[in-house]
Amino acid sequence: MSEILANKLAPSTGTTVTLGDSGDTFNIPSGVTLTNNGTLNASAITAGTLPIARGGTGSSSTTFVNLATNVTGSLPVGNLNGGTSASSSTFWRGDGAWAAAGGGGKLLQIQHIVFSGTPTNITSTSFVTTEVSDIITPSASNSKIIVTMNLSPSTYENSGVSNQWGAGIYRDINGGGFSRIYAGQGNVYGGYAGVPSGELTSSFPTTLTFVDSPNTTNAVTYTLYISQRGGDSTNTGASDMERSVTLMEIGA
Repeated sequence: MSEILANKLAPSTGTTVTLGDSGDTFNIPSGVTLTNNGTLNASAITAGTLPIARGGTGSSSTTFVNLATNVTGSLPVGNLNGGTSASSSTFWRGDGAWAAAGGGGKLLQIQHIVFSGTPTNITSTSFVTTEVSDIITPSASNSKIIVTMNLSPSTYENSGVSNQWGAGIYRDINGGGFSRIYAGQGNVYGGYAGVPSGELTSSFPTTLTFVDSPNTTNAVTYTLYISQRGGDSTNTGASDMERSVTLMEIGA
């Protein structure tokens, strides 16, 4: 085995020194220390020990960079699966792919209003608008709107033996006109029958709930309509009873 003793290798011409030819292997014996004060191109390193100061672990590991201490800044999105499908609405999954966030059903907004004072009195057998109403403007056309109306309608019968009333939720989109989207129990929502004849009054705590799909981002108005189905009259509640509407937008 030949041995060359030298304190320095320098190119005779130019600025590059070439060691060996393609396919050659240079063995570095155990205990040898390579000190680098310049720039080390490590693109061809596949195994060995990287100094701790350069991010190594001090052992014969192929992990050459300590991500906790030797990396700063942000990893480009293009380095994660080429950035395929990356967007503001996706996230990087554990299986190495960008995917849309799941779940849905996010509560986007709530509108709530409470009414007191003079109620609406109804004697018509046709559905009549009342003061129990609220407006919501959906933030997305594919949102659901949960409509909840709470009240205690009062009925009055002068001399008969029954009194029934109907209740419906009506909807208007952007001033286009009201239409019924929900009516409880086949148009007869509450009341009484088969009672002794005479003057009768009663109140019925009532909640109407409906899940609507208005398919719009325009203003949507939901209003309670009531009809008199038998007997003398029905109103939306005594003046000291609160009536309320709650509208909740649920994201798709």
